[in-house]
Amino acid sequence: MSARYFLDTNIFVYTFDSQAPVKKQRARELVQQAIQSGDGIISTQVIQEFLNVALRKFTVPLSLADSKAYLRQVLFPLCHVYPDFSLYESCLDIQQRSGFAFYDSLIVAAAIAGGCPVLYSEDMQHGFMLAGVTIQNPFL
Repeated sequence: MSARYFLDTNIFVYTFDSQAPVKKQRARELVQQAIQSGDGIISTQVIQEFLNVALRKFTVPLSLADSKAYLRQVLFPLCHVYPDFSLYESCLDIQQRSGFAFYDSLIVAAAIAGGCPVLYSEDMQHGFMLAGVTIQNPFL
């Protein structure tokens, strides 16, 4: 089995973005690989953020039925990190050390909690390393 990796919300959003076909293809490859290999994981935060964007901000919002299907078939099977006290404590420490925004720090904390040496995200500093997690922008 390969090393685990964490997928940030923006990866899932790009799987539906017809305005950015290259990013859409790369994002779909990452999600498909995550599902097939079992190495890619997410947290409940990613589920919440994705559904919020998909239902409210997509050019054509996902229907309720499509949202439930995506949740059941893609998001929930990848979810391995759930909130607890130590996750939030780690988030606050990361925020203080890195200067990241709270929710970005929470994503990093979830990657650490999930044992992921790599965090795929477009929204954070590519190559930044913190507590054994390296942020990689998969679209570069």
